[in-house]
Amino acid sequence: MATLSDHTIGFIGAGNMAEAIVRGLTDRAGVPADRIVASDVRAERLGELKADLGIATADNAGVLSAASVVVLAVKPQTFAQLAEELANEPVEGQLFVSILAGIRAERIETAFARGGRVPRVIRTMPNTPALVGAGATAVSAGRNATAEDVRLAVELFSAVGVAEVVPEEMLDAVTGLTGSGPAYVFRMIEALLEAAAQQGLPADASARLVKQMVYGSALLSRDSEHDPAELRRRVTSPGGTTAAGLAAMENGGFAEIVAKAVDAATRRSKELGGK
Repeated sequence: MATLSDHTIGFIGAGNMAEAIVRGLTDRAGVPADRIVASDVRAERLGELKADLGIATADNAGVLSAASVVVLAVKPQTFAQLAEELANEPVEGQLFVSILAGIRAERIETAFARGGRVPRVIRTMPNTPALVGAGATAVSAGRNATAEDVRLAVELFSAVGVAEVVPEEMLDAVTGLTGSGPAYVFRMIEALLEAAAQQGLPADASARLVKQMVYGSALLSRDSEHDPAELRRRVTSPGGTTAAGLAAMENGGFAEIVAKAVDAATRRSKELGGK
């Protein structure tokens, strides 16, 4: 059974997410830096990654020809331009792994089909905590992807957190949930710090306390045998301070606001994919 280290892994697009994955591959998955090649529209960016991580660099066509696993990491809005650029480049059995929000596997398959042969595509939705090795990535198989391809993609994204396999029709919802979700959490942190300032608390101490509280709560939720509802009940004494705070949140429509945020982001993901 092949592992990631048996492949040359290419990245078309070398932004923050691509860098996070590369660092996970080299630091946690044991992939040698010389088995990784990246391209980007910014030459200075490639120079930084080459100097810092020791990976190889090339243009888009060079990555396509050199890699057996090609990670598509450009902005979704530029995919059509990329597909046109590479339309005459040969595709020789590479596995394509996409992190492009909203771009369906079928569209990628069509872009890289050659001579009637449909390429193998894995579509994914990672999130920014991958930058600190704590990402949450959904993985979906295109029509020609094999079970081995899925296993390889799960191994790849497990290097930067956790990976879960879901049907592709669920990826837009995952995008709205955990893809966009870190921004919701960051906004919650902002709101707590704004509330702390209103209470007259010092900014530096509040920031440390709030960030640790969010980190600790997430860790407890992940590792506890109890579900979030039970953990909430355990910290909420009847008639106490937490009960008063939660009541204010619910009276303000907290759950409904979160649901609207996820729905809006899900709909935007579908729009990006032309649905």
